[in-house]
Amino acid sequence: MSQLSSLEDLGTADVGVQPEAPVHVQKLDQYGRAYATGKRKDAVARVWVKPGSGKIIVNDKDFTAYFARPVLQMVLRQPIVATDRDGQFDIIATVAGGGLSGQAGAVRHGISKALTYYEPGLRSILKKGGFLTRDSRTVERKKYGRAKARRSFQFSKR
Repeated sequence: MSQLSSLEDLGTADVGVQPEAPVHVQKLDQYGRAYATGKRKDAVARVWVKPGSGKIIVNDKDFTAYFARPVLQMVLRQPIVATDRDGQFDIIATVAGGGLSGQAGAVRHGISKALTYYEPGLRSILKKGGFLTRDSRTVERKKYGRAKARRSFQFSKR
């Protein structure tokens, strides 16, 4: 790179080649599975994705038995439906911490990341849908002199 002495030299300077966008490659373990960790609130999910018939198992149970509410089942299936990969992958997940809603979000995040590791071409679809972004919202801490984070104790006039 040449030395620049003034701003006029900047227009004629040889800047060089722009760095290329990162190339995403397939990341598989020795069994042909893609592994990813998903997080939401206090829940952490470990997710393995492999080609199969479309079974989803969470903590050694079928996902419909583990997440009984239809809303949570829908949340879990969002990345699979968005990428049109319904019935093509078997998903095994172990999830711990938090409540059911946070666990469903953590598994969704893990499935999304694992799908991008298995099929890097799906990354743009999942990124556009917002499935790869970790939802950083967590519970606000309790403050002293207050009943909860913001709720104050009941006011007594007498």
